[in-house]
Amino acid sequence: MSAADDLRANLDKAMQRIAAAAKKGAEIVCLQELFRTPYFPQVEDAENFKLAEPIPGPSTDALGRVAKKNRIVIVASLFEERSAGIYHNTAVVLGRDGAIVGRYRKMHIPDDPGFYEKFYFTPGDLGFLSFPTEAGKVGVLICWDQWFPEAARLTALAGAEILFYPTAIGWLPTEPPAVAQAQRTAWQLVQRGHAVANGVYVAVANRVGREGKLKFWGTSFVAAPSGEIIAQAGEEREEILLARCDLDKIAEARQSWPFLRDRRIDAYVGLTSRFLDEGR
Repeated sequence: MSAADDLRANLDKAMQRIAAAAKKGAEIVCLQELFRTPYFPQVEDAENFKLAEPIPGPSTDALGRVAKKNRIVIVASLFEERSAGIYHNTAVVLGRDGAIVGRYRKMHIPDDPGFYEKFYFTPGDLGFLSFPTEAGKVGVLICWDQWFPEAARLTALAGAEILFYPTAIGWLPTEPPAVAQAQRTAWQLVQRGHAVANGVYVAVANRVGREGKLKFWGTSFVAAPSGEIIAQAGEEREEILLARCDLDKIAEARQSWPFLRDRRIDAYVGLTSRFLDEGR
């Protein structure tokens, strides 16, 4: 979706689209990162903390009613106010009964031009999780998390069959076109790699439209455990993207490519170090 300044309108649109997706046969719906607000981390402004809300709160209450009415699982990213001075970029998973199954707090927080998230978000402290739902075991990671193979691996090891990535990523106007296209190609490539390396489905829901200086590149997609893109949205318009995920393909992929079997877990202690060269 695109997002406007009217938070209520964003929520209403999301609920309408969720209901429409359910009528088309969707069993799990994933909304984009921070779907209820504009992408405010383009600037550092303390006024934006007013956009945060508790969890449970107004958004989860409203989405819970939609989930229950349509018997659908929902993944939704929200600006969580945990307490005064502690805020998170948090994804909530709601079950078909409308209850909160669990939440994931974004672990990797960027700080780049146009993406000043460290000003707003405390890094997550819940770890990498899998949530059992009526439609499968769901893992959630958020935007910047998608570049880190460790995050995908640990979420898959926790039991997730589908990795969902609510996302808000796009181009800055100063980027040369060739560089911008290369960034999007890399973005899609690394996530397809997560699908292959872990034998899971990967589903990415990105924003569309222009907000401030950012032009979001859309291109939401779903990749199979083979890495094949089985569904992809366009760059410009809002749309409901449907993909059929055959969870039996996960066992088939892991048997054909037994990466989990052949992992050298006895030799990976270095992953907990910032860098292995002692002189740096």
